[in-house]
Amino acid sequence: MAEFVYPPVIRTALTVFKALDCRISIAGAEHVPATGGAVLVSNHISYLDFLFAGLGAYRGGDRKTRFMAKDEVFRHWISGPLMRGMKHIPVDRTDGQPAYDAAVRALRAGEVVGVFPEATISRSFMLKKFKTGAARMAADSGAPLLPVILWGTQQLWTKGRPKTLTKRHVPVTIMIGEPIHLEPTDKPVMVTRRLRAAMSEMLDRAQREYPAKPTGPDDSWWLPASLGGTAPTLEVAEAEDEQEAAAKAAKRAAAGA
Repeated sequence: MAEFVYPPVIRTALTVFKALDCRISIAGAEHVPATGGAVLVSNHISYLDFLFAGLGAYRGGDRKTRFMAKDEVFRHWISGPLMRGMKHIPVDRTDGQPAYDAAVRALRAGEVVGVFPEATISRSFMLKKFKTGAARMAADSGAPLLPVILWGTQQLWTKGRPKTLTKRHVPVTIMIGEPIHLEPTDKPVMVTRRLRAAMSEMLDRAQREYPAKPTGPDDSWWLPASLGGTAPTLEVAEAEDEQEAAAKAAKRAAAGA
């Protein structure tokens, strides 16, 4: 079913990007493996990141990425059939083992599996702490890690900001790094540190080479504080994430009472 659903979704996304004159730049497409499994690991700054990260792999090697995503997206009456049709992998955050096992099976079958190791969107637009799941999947499946950095997608739709899906002429950078191949003796924690360091360098380059600047003080929200923008620092963003998580937990507890 996936190959009946995935191509039309890609064509629709490309049509929308073209209509908006979304200026997409893909660097490092030659690093996408032509065949075999790969764990595509992307930073997370927008609700649209799966589209752009997947586009990088598709343009780079005609590879279709099966993203791991929270299961509630699969229960939505619109997104659910599409997600299932494209063979994305639902993740139950109360029990992630079935999703992990499904991802490893897909990797061993030669699929590209997409992972956001920060788990949630970074409000600071800098890299948060990485979970070790991507490295463990690579180790268990024998597939390489494929680092991907996105920049500019936060201007379209991100956490805590109104949607601006009709904003035109937004440059979007998709940067694909060299695959990281694991050795049998590699430990997931150390591999994750190596992966994050490589992606940090890529993000720094993407930010430095980005062709657009804020149009004024009110438009500096999408720039990290370290670059003179008004986005929260990593520390402030982490505190906001903790407050949000606590509020959601309280709401679930009240609903179950």
